Amino acid sequence: MASHIREFLGHEKPSDYYSKLAEELERTNSEYHAFNVIKKDTEAKNQVPFSTKANICVKGVETTAGSKMLRGYVPPFNATVVERMLKEGSFSFIGETNMDEFGFGTFGINTEVPARNAFDSRYAAGGSSSGSAVATALLKYHVAIAESTGGSISTPAALNGVVGFTPTYGAVSRYGLIDYANSLDKIGIMARSSDDARGVFDVIRGRDNYDVTCAIEKITNNKKGKLFVIEELLEKADPKIRSEFERLLDKLGKEYEIKTISMNILSDAIEPYYIIAMAEASTNLAKYNGYKYGFQYGEFNRRYNDFFTEARSNFGMEAKRRIILGTFIRSESVKARYYTKALMIRQMIINEMGKVLKDGFVISPTLPIPTPKIADVEKLTPVQNYALDVFTIPPSIGGFPHLTFPYAYVNEMPIGAQIITEQANDYALLDFSSKWEESFQYKYKHNIGSL
Repeated sequence: MASHIREFLGHEKPSDYYSKLAEELERTNSEYHAFNVIKKDTEAKNQVPFSTKANICVKGVETTAGSKMLRGYVPPFNATVVERMLKEGSFSFIGETNMDEFGFGTFGINTEVPARNAFDSRYAAGGSSSGSAVATALLKYHVAIAESTGGSISTPAALNGVVGFTPTYGAVSRYGLIDYANSLDKIGIMARSSDDARGVFDVIRGRDNYDVTCAIEKITNNKKGKLFVIEELLEKADPKIRSEFERLLDKLGKEYEIKTISMNILSDAIEPYYIIAMAEASTNLAKYNGYKYGFQYGEFNRRYNDFFTEARSNFGMEAKRRIILGTFIRSESVKARYYTKALMIRQMIINEMGKVLKDGFVISPTLPIPTPKIADVEKLTPVQNYALDVFTIPPSIGGFPHLTFPYAYVNEMPIGAQIITEQANDYALLDFSSKWEESFQYKYKHNIGSL
């Protein structure tokens, strides 16, 4: 598919382009709730509009990570990715997008006003980067800077029919990101084409002195001739999803060798992922007590326990659940039984997947079920919800780059497939997806900003 970035930059825009765009977004946002903040005073300089997830700091813009606890927080600096986008000269910031509180969620409903699917507002947008995906599906000329911990880019991208690219852990700086789980968080991109995602990746990747984990400089493009399907994972997919995925494999089989393999260790990936993620989340959220960090609820002249309790009661239900479970997991009496073992299993997953990915890509559906309605998601138990991350957690826990691309429609809603490669081989994914886009036709309902 042709690059929307190149198309946009190739035509001069009217002087009132951004003001009209902001007006259109305000109207549309009342239905889809993609944005938490829409910037209205941007000058038209023929720059491509870009948005950031609400946990990525933008100087002078309220950045709440979708939580009441950070209400009123206005960063005095830009995250490294934002700084690099602005300095590049081809991009203009237009707003911050909706998300699950602190990134805690699969379907974007763990926030005050959930984002709604761009194809049908009755359906879930996916999470936690829900607003990023919806904004990308709504806007013809736009790229989104998003963030993923365990599938937070892949899932909403799949449900809204856009490309969701999660780079290798350490390829993109996390400086200026409000953390969920430090060893798992990755800043990535959503776009309407893989070429657009590549253009943004070229701008934001690279070492950063402000982030010691951002250590990967060289990104390769080692093309693969094999596609591996993990038997234990595919068994967990809904029959409709499996049927469409098999059709996709038939098409891809003309160019790639398709091989089904067994990898039992991935059947156990969800448990260690959530143990690690919750332990790190509870640590990161401990500082939000209303004194130095977090919104101040009331005056400082009260007893500490009263002040602290009232402040932290403003966390949402899912945040409270992860704080409690994470604190329990980290406690001395059970740490060896849960957290230490989770780290061991994580390393086993990295080793096993690493061996396979040297020989080819791993491909799977992105989500095991068709796009659900918001009303149905609200009925899921936490355990049922977590289990739906079965395809996105393996690459996330191992820090492997992965990309979701749209490939079919079920019940007139888009579904996505996820492709994974070895660490630091990110460009191979973008090339793979770009080839696929030549044969798959997007059917967007909206083209806001197509002036």
